Amino acid sequence: MNANTAQRINIAIDGPAGAGKSTVARMVARDLHYIYVDTGAMYRAATLKAIEEGLSAEQQELVSQLAESMDIRLIPGTEGQKVIVDGEDVTDRLRSLEVNRLVSHIAKIERVRTRMASLQRRMALEKGVVMDGRDIGTHVLPDAELKVFLTASPRERALRRFREMGDNPGVTLDQLELEIGERDRIDREREIAPLLQAEDARLVDSTGKSAEQVADEIVHWGLASLRTISAEEK
Repeated sequence: MNANTAQRINIAIDGPAGAGKSTVARMVARDLHYIYVDTGAMYRAATLKAIEEGLSAEQQELVSQLAESMDIRLIPGTEGQKVIVDGEDVTDRLRSLEVNRLVSHIAKIERVRTRMASLQRRMALEKGVVMDGRDIGTHVLPDAELKVFLTASPRERALRRFREMGDNPGVTLDQLELEIGERDRIDREREIAPLLQAEDARLVDSTGKSAEQVADEIVHWGLASLRTISAEEK
């Protein structure tokens, strides 16, 4: 499917870890010929940088300064989006177990979130963006024309992450499910831009659904939104 290039909207996809947001958002962006912005990768990049600098989440001032000085670029490619930090491709290092365990703690630092949200809003100025994260519809792009809250059962989300880690995950499926549950708690309870479903977001439970099925549903809603906007402008 192809959206009318004269009309573009922004699509916000929020949800907990492992819900399939990134996979679905990439498919939606592809089908609508939009730009995909993986906000989770941006927080992972900041987390990776902090780890490499020997910083902990408790060192909020130093972590904030690091995030504010980082140059982060998201580059689309034939094999997926590349994440470039200070000129270096760090894409393959963003899903490590160490990053997984620390990212929620780094992401709840106020100045880190402020920096990332500013970059994300800048990316969406021209419309035609599909952005996924945990606070896109409520905080980063509250005026997005289409908002989706994507979730799945904790077990299914853990299984998806387990498969992503390959042959040597370094953690059991049960442990990963517990870690995802803890990350959900941190994301929901943080003071700055917590994980919430926007009041006007469509709820989608992806448990038992393929990514293609979910993406097709969101594309359908996106095209319907475009038709509504076109009709209102006539």
